[in-house]
Amino acid sequence: MFETNTASCGGFKGISNAFAAALWATDYGLQLAHSNFSEALLHVGGQNVYYNPFISPPTAETGYHQWTVGPVFYASLVIAEAFGKSGTARIIDLGANSGNAYTPAYGIWENGVLSKLALFNYVTDSNVAAVSNVTFAIGGGQTGQPAGTPATVKVKYLLSDSTASRNITWAGQTFGLYFESDGRLKNDVQIETVTCNNDNTCTVRVPAPGFALVFVADDPANLGSGNTVETFSTTAYTKTINTIIVDPSLLATSNGHSGKDRANLGSTSFGSRSGAVGLRDSMLGVFYTMVGCAAGWFALRGV
Repeated sequence: MFETNTASCGGFKGISNAFAAALWATDYGLQLAHSNFSEALLHVGGQNVYYNPFISPPTAETGYHQWTVGPVFYASLVIAEAFGKSGTARIIDLGANSGNAYTPAYGIWENGVLSKLALFNYVTDSNVAAVSNVTFAIGGGQTGQPAGTPATVKVKYLLSDSTASRNITWAGQTFGLYFESDGRLKNDVQIETVTCNNDNTCTVRVPAPGFALVFVADDPANLGSGNTVETFSTTAYTKTINTIIVDPSLLATSNGHSGKDRANLGSTSFGSRSGAVGLRDSMLGVFYTMVGCAAGWFALRGV
């Protein structure tokens, strides 16, 4: 699937840069895999594009602002973890709730064994009734297969306050809001353990709105435990000159410098003379010009 995203021409504010986009991109990626697509291109644009997965701070603000991470970047993390590391993942749209558009669900098989379930709830509603309680069973009953539902399952949640919110967490971690990210997730990982029922069924709660990635096969490699997170120091810097820092409390009570003092301070522009000196010279130039004009006028009168 070539160039695509939540909306054309840079996306829509309040949709493309909100939690709805994270749910959509996750759902879209799983649906593409179910439909036998091997790759998809989520388009990236400039500073004013709402659907970007991440945006650098404006050049003039790099000294005090960090990056902005968009909703579809969270989706890429979720999808990567849903597909797993085995390279054998097969994704099936389960047509949950008679194909209800608000509560889609997918099954992920690895090496021919059910590995995970991906459960969505697009509804934005604070009422308890809006919560989706998904009950599933592996084998048993009328299937002709042995009961295979585990005693417990692990769940990671992609959550936000509403589909229009920018506050997004994946397993309790977040990149923050605008200009708040250094590329690392903040907070501790939160993985919920759900105890399944005694009748070979298991019920997982999906908040409204929200997404749940259910790990049916408790694979520590997929859950991320035991893996060392490697980080790297910054290799490129901006603003390598004129980086003096003034204590804000001193600046707030300062009366500044007089014009005489500023003449000896030098310029804040690399390779330039003092601005104060330039101002003084230009004023002298104006004065001399005025004197010259006056002298010329008197000379003309004399003739």
